[in-house]
Amino acid sequence: MDMAFDQYDGAPDGALLVAFANGDRAAARLLAIRLTPRALGQAYRMLTDRAEAEDVVQDALMRLWKIAPEWRQGEAQVSTWLYRVVANLCTDRLRRRKRNVGIDQIAEPEDPTPSVTDRMQDDARQKALTDALASLPDRQAQAVALRHLEGLGNPEIAEIMEISVEAVESLTSRGKRALAAILAGRKAELGFDDDR
Repeated sequence: MDMAFDQYDGAPDGALLVAFANGDRAAARLLAIRLTPRALGQAYRMLTDRAEAEDVVQDALMRLWKIAPEWRQGEAQVSTWLYRVVANLCTDRLRRRKRNVGIDQIAEPEDPTPSVTDRMQDDARQKALTDALASLPDRQAQAVALRHLEGLGNPEIAEIMEISVEAVESLTSRGKRALAAILAGRKAELGFDDDR
């Protein structure tokens, strides 16, 4: 690890943001290294376009750096704030897409799987899940993706979406049932021949 990072070993995200606000660029680099992969994963799942997801995360991080001087450590988690901003930016882009571009004009997501057969199977599964998520109401799709694709807990999702934990539970429950119903007839086609 870089010597500049050693001084922040184990420091919480909020402390790193405050350090950046006080002029420490090493703290900003470490914070970006910590937060970017999960934020990028969230944006990519929502947008299914790597370049667009990278733009969203860059925009969200720029907003984080701008608010750094006003950050009050302990009031909120930096990661939660960033996830909320990423989700909002993605939602804005998805709304613009619906007005401007047909779903068939959006490129399939890239998949680095080496085997052609595996890649085709993964692509079919990803497309089925993406299409199924796209058919859900926006809030259900967002809650299901944050819970089951990002692995976030209900309290953090509630904070990101600015709703109650009970509302998150309701959205994820209804979303999972709807996804199961949508995908039920496609198990064999998607390579799920057994009852996993």
